[in-house]
Amino acid sequence: MFKKVLIAEDHESAGISVLKTLEELKITDTHFVYYCDDALQRAKKSAADGEPFDLLITDLSFDEDHREQRIKNGAQLISEVRQVLPSIKSIVFSIEKKPTKIELLFKQYHIDGFVQKGRGDAQQMKKAILTVSENKKFISPEHKLSLRKNTIELTATELTILQLLSKGTVQKSIPSYLQDMGSKRYSLSYVEKNINNLKDTFQANNNAQLIAICKDLGIL
Repeated sequence: MFKKVLIAEDHESAGISVLKTLEELKITDTHFVYYCDDALQRAKKSAADGEPFDLLITDLSFDEDHREQRIKNGAQLISEVRQVLPSIKSIVFSIEKKPTKIELLFKQYHIDGFVQKGRGDAQQMKKAILTVSENKKFISPEHKLSLRKNTIELTATELTILQLLSKGTVQKSIPSYLQDMGSKRYSLSYVEKNINNLKDTFQANNNAQLIAICKDLGIL
């Protein structure tokens, strides 16, 4: 079982729920922070002190406030914490429902568990912690079915845009390619909308990262 747990959650009620679940599992060395930057600092300190965290539980989205943050979301936090603590396990606790995004978390960010916030989430979190502690992946049964039904599927236009970007085609030149291919819609705004949707789906910050992620997933 886990001995030291780091929780990154900007909603206090959700954090308290996780803390209560950990208490029920007799895990008492828990550290709760509201900001991703603080979570990374705690991770670094634990490594320096020789008392590393062995589990990170984090939300995906964090509301912006008066305090400027370098790390903007839970996925980025997981990546950066893992650079400090390579063997740490991670569980995402989020309202996210899109199968493509959940699948991406497992494939690209190599998370160990996903629990959706909502009815029964405390019980699901307990199951997730127990499962992940046994070096197994956890995702609730309803999401397993959803992922099987909704693997990442791209439209022909989206795939074409990705292929063009991967070949170094500049974004403003893509409309002419689509027009030559007989596409009914090929305006620059249409291309930009598709690219933004793709970046949202794959949680990419820019086109280069989008292409890198798609290559890692075998889409390109």
